[in-house]
Amino acid sequence: MAKVKSQYVCRECGASATKWSGQCPDCGAWNSMEETASASPRGRAGGRGNWAGAASAEVVRLSEVQAEDAGRRLSSGLSELDRVLGGGLVPGSVVLLGGDPGIGKSTLLLQAQASLAAREACLYVTGEESAAQVAMRARRLGLDPGNLECLTETSLETVLATAAARRPAFMVADSIQTLWTEALQSAPGAVAQVRECAARLVQFAKQTGCAVVLVGHVTKEGALAGPRVLEHMVDAVLYFESDSGSRFRLVRAVKNRFGAANELGVFAMTDKGLKAVGNPSAIFLSGQSEPAPGSCVLVTREGTRPMMVEVQALVAPSTLSNPRRVAVGIDQNRLGMLLAVMNRHAGIQIGDQDVFVNVAGGIRVSETASDLAIALALKSSLREKPLPKGLVAFGEIGLAGELRPVYNGEERLREAAGQGFDEALVPEGNLKGVKARITARGFRTLAEALGAVS
Repeated sequence: MAKVKSQYVCRECGASATKWSGQCPDCGAWNSMEETASASPRGRAGGRGNWAGAASAEVVRLSEVQAEDAGRRLSSGLSELDRVLGGGLVPGSVVLLGGDPGIGKSTLLLQAQASLAAREACLYVTGEESAAQVAMRARRLGLDPGNLECLTETSLETVLATAAARRPAFMVADSIQTLWTEALQSAPGAVAQVRECAARLVQFAKQTGCAVVLVGHVTKEGALAGPRVLEHMVDAVLYFESDSGSRFRLVRAVKNRFGAANELGVFAMTDKGLKAVGNPSAIFLSGQSEPAPGSCVLVTREGTRPMMVEVQALVAPSTLSNPRRVAVGIDQNRLGMLLAVMNRHAGIQIGDQDVFVNVAGGIRVSETASDLAIALALKSSLREKPLPKGLVAFGEIGLAGELRPVYNGEERLREAAGQGFDEALVPEGNLKGVKARITARGFRTLAEALGAVS
């Protein structure tokens, strides 16, 4: 086996050096030298390259490959987590879970382990807490500590040796930033340590068929701490999100090799841990008995699930030379574009008004299907006239003022009908073949849609 050595590579230009320095000698970037492990290369034979003397590997045709049974998944016992994962944990997969401190990452994984421990061997590796703290949490959540196995260790070699001996089907590493390997001399949490430890855990998962979940820290910007390559190495990347002060938690999949990306799971935090929310549309809708000005219900889509949220808008006279444009839950640049289109093609003047738009429930809507609902809410607030009760809307608005159809329109209408709504304003292109039990009205332009509710 080749001897493992460490070298320092510049993340800006890729130059390597045997010693660390504060400035890259090639490109001059500061604090860009990062330690990494490398095997010492073998000597070249005959000047023909490092491939001389290497054994060739077998090449197979994909038509001859028998795909594994996709139905064999490990259920976490939490329906919303299984939904985000695409139906459950795949044996041999590696999942990276990130989120703010105290949001409930350890609680969620401990509950999942308690459910899996009744059927499979599980191991919870913690480098941030003691075994007593984990046991205290398990008792507080009402879990049976007798079925939960915990290892308090930060040495990667010890963790892998223990896991190889016990052969668990499910293992949690909480967190990847606390693990360190003897192959590198840098401190735990360093870029090289995180990358090397993750690579070794991925290799262990693929060789043994153990489903591994890595807990990752996040930076103050909300991104996962560590090298970006960490997200490329794993099979799924999940983000734990929550609005400040809310008891609801959202788990969003931004990458999933075994299911749909951008899938969303909704949980409610209780004194007994996280509870799955089977009907998230109900919690995101307002509890008002009567419609209020500036409110419109949007049928959005997260992953494979249609979901209903309330879009709120407030238009008020401004005392500033530059009126404010505040958007919470939607793209602020998109809001500015919608205001310009409403001014040019619908004759609605809001240039001298302060505009505030919010998506209730703390959810963030990134798809363009929210355009029509936002425009309706803005006009409702400007005219101080509430929209009709039982009305929903969705549709994309183009720069020419046209309404463009969005995908899965019929499925959105079925969700609205199932929630008790009886009228929908949609682009004309979304009316083809609609069989949902709801009155759907199609429009070609934004001016027509806004005129229908005046």
